[in-house]
This record gives sequence, structure tokens and C-alpha cells, in this order.
Amino acid sequence: MADPLPDHAGHRARLRQRLLADPAGLLDHELVEYLLALAIPRRDTKPLAKALLAEFGGIGALLTAEPEAMMRVDGMGDAAAAAIRIAQGSALRLLHAQVADRPMLANWQALLDYLRADMAHRGVELFRVLHLNTRNVLIRDEIMNQGTVDQAPVHVREVIRRALELQSAAIILVHNHPSGDPAPSRADIEITRRIVDAGKPLNIAVHDHLIIGAHGHASLRALGLI
Repeated sequence: MADPLPDHAGHRARLRQRLLADPAGLLDHELVEYLLALAIPRRDTKPLAKALLAEFGGIGALLTAEPEAMMRVDGMGDAAAAAIRIAQGSALRLLHAQVADRPMLANWQALLDYLRADMAHRGVELFRVLHLNTRNVLIRDEIMNQGTVDQAPVHVREVIRRALELQSAAIILVHNHPSGDPAPSRADIEITRRIVDAGKPLNIAVHDHLIIGAHGHASLRALGLI
């Protein structure tokens, strides 16, 4: 006689059927559980899924966590971390497709969705520049600096030099606040104004500086600070 299937096998089969029928109907821990099951097929992955969500505070923070941080949770290995990174990468590709080859200023909500998915739950501060052509279509999305939990060094000369290299007609500045609070600091306002001033004589417009946090976003343009 064949060995009986482990108890979690039937649960996983039911979970698979629910996933195929309505992926949005699954709870966060069930989505993570099934992702982990792809990498750890002979193990009940529900406890590990719940441990990961508790460790990182939610599915958004988990999906954007660094693999090294994931693997500090007992039971995680590189294959399981890679399964979660597949989910993150797929989500970002889907969201990026909504902003590619379209006028950025007319597709603002899609841009915010993409940036929040990528940056809202990062544990360190990133500074990125979106380069646009004369039709305000994205031509390059570059992370220029990565810093500590509260600072990513920004150099005006590097931002403008790169815009000239790419022949950018306009740029959108973006960075995240790992604290979760997107309110601009005095330094955020000052560096934005310096970049605006440096770009003006070169006909490089700064459309906005967006600050992304887990609790929302801030637009320096909307706040009247540009």
C-alpha cells in the first residue's frame, strides 16, 4: 500500500483550487503559504508564512524585504526566499507595464501604484530619478543612491549630468521614507529646489519630487514647495 498523504497535502490541494478560482479571495498568509509550498513541497508552510508576516509586519513589507532578512527567519532558505522574490518581481512588472510608453503626467495614479509597490516598505532610503522625453513618456527609471534607514545622499551635479546624458526633457524625483511618514523634511525641500534651479538654464524641468512611505505619499508640487 502507498504511504498515506500527510495532513497538509489535502489542505494544499484545497488551497490550490481556491487560488485557481479566485486569487483575490485568499488571505495574506494563504498566498504566502502557497508561494512557500512551491519551494518547500513536502512541508506544511502555513506556520512559516505566518511567522514571516509577523516578522515583517505585513505582506507588502515581506515582498520587498531583502533575501538576507527573510532567511534570518527560522525555516527559510534561498529557494523559499526566491519564491517570494518571484511574486515581487511579477507584481512590479505588471505595475511598470501600466506606466511604460504612456505620458506620465496623464497616468499619475499608475505611477504612484508602481512606486508604492516598490518603495513603500523598503528598510533603507532610496533616491531614484524618472527621466522623461518631450512627450513626458518614461525613458529611464534609475535608482541613483541607496542610503541608511534615514538618508540617501543626493548630489545635484550627478542628477543633472545624467539627465543631460539621456537628453531628458523633464525628470521626476522620488525617494522613500523608511519611517513610513512621507512628510518632506527641510533637507528634502532644499535639495529639490537646488535641482530645480540647476535644471532651469538647461531646459530640464522637474515635474515633481514624490516621497513614498508606508503611510502614504507626498508630492512637493502639490504642497506648493516647487
